Amino acid sequence: MTELGPLDTGFLEIEDADRHVSLAIGAVAIIDGTAPGRDEFRAGVAAGLSRQPRLRQRMRRAPLDIVAPAWEDDPNFDLAHHIRWVALAAPADEAALRELVATELARRLDRDHPLWEIVVVERLDGGRWALIVRAHHSMVDGISGITLFEGFCDLPDSEAETRRVQPGNASGRDLFGVLAQVLRLPFALPGWAAATARTLAPVVYAAVAPAAQTSLNGPIGRQRRYAVARAELAQVREIRAAYEVTVNDVVVAAVAAAYRRLLLTRGEDPASHGLRILVPVAMRAADAKYVLDNRVSAMIPRLPVEIDDPVQRLRAVHDRIGRHRARGEAEAEESLLAFADRLPSGVVAWVFRLASALPQRAVSALATNVPGPAHALTMNGRRVLEIWPCMPIAMRLRTTIAILSYTGQLAFGITGDYDSVPDIEELASGIAKEIDVLLAHARGRRVPGETPG
Repeated sequence: MTELGPLDTGFLEIEDADRHVSLAIGAVAIIDGTAPGRDEFRAGVAAGLSRQPRLRQRMRRAPLDIVAPAWEDDPNFDLAHHIRWVALAAPADEAALRELVATELARRLDRDHPLWEIVVVERLDGGRWALIVRAHHSMVDGISGITLFEGFCDLPDSEAETRRVQPGNASGRDLFGVLAQVLRLPFALPGWAAATARTLAPVVYAAVAPAAQTSLNGPIGRQRRYAVARAELAQVREIRAAYEVTVNDVVVAAVAAAYRRLLLTRGEDPASHGLRILVPVAMRAADAKYVLDNRVSAMIPRLPVEIDDPVQRLRAVHDRIGRHRARGEAEAEESLLAFADRLPSGVVAWVFRLASALPQRAVSALATNVPGPAHALTMNGRRVLEIWPCMPIAMRLRTTIAILSYTGQLAFGITGDYDSVPDIEELASGIAKEIDVLLAHARGRRVPGETPG
């Protein structure tokens, strides 16, 4: 058996703390041609399972959380539990597909079985079909989630073994192992604390400091909305080169502009509110690409939604994220999670339960940028045209935005609470518009009809 890490366990606790939350992350693949027959598709998924042992494992919790939850082989594993087939009603367009995705994002995965699921959408307009792949956040982060999806795609025999996904290393901690770790804490804590506390202080302050209440933060319901924005990676790179920033700076600046416009359309003043955003940072080494677990840290920068000039806003994003990276906040948080791994699981679970119970108001949104496959994928011999990323919402964050690159295109998958984000399309259109505006400035011209902000 393999124990869950503290962050993996934390995602379970966050879900348990709010009956309105489902913490599965996903990918939506739009695929050319007609869907394969059920036997053909099932055979392809079964081949992928041989490369991903974790998908045959279920999660088991210990009594009183004396030790961490652990993955164990499901003795009654049945692939039929994990594949569903649906058909969209006419006109079976992308709007209908997004509605289906929103419905799926609201559904919790069954913890009696391995925590993943595939929904096959048999018909989509334009001679296409689609696939919705979801796995619980306790099992995967953004990068390993895309790796999981790739595992179901066609692979040459020569690559099958090199892409075998590893379930992680079994820690083997039992009650005596936990006790030994606890006895070592007095000797390990002082040195660790002195080195880490100074760096973590700004992160902790950003996470707990009081902030002005906005409509972006508050209670969430059971239902979801889902929207998609698209951008050409070549255009984003052109903006990056023109202003000597990073691709991530450009996409975060587009997100900042979209939130600014959303607040303005709601009659709220971005300058008076400010907006802190959670930005996950991948801490996954290259040799751990095919390990299914969470290897992320985070920064909590303040988005410059108060700035109305698009170029100044981009430069402000670059400067602010640069300062957070220079302070080593992501590395310090990773050290904190490593230290948490030495604590009894019950203590870690209690901390996450307490954090989930508190009505956090400091962070208003989440945006994560995940590098996807640079090469074209196929599934059952059919070409994967697009991949949309899906992130859940939780802890009073009414929207999340996941950005995924695939074959020269960026897809922004936007998840929102159904009742409090009826204007979710404003975020999608705001992102697309800002990239157009920045590209025009990078080329030395203005967009016709452009207005500040």
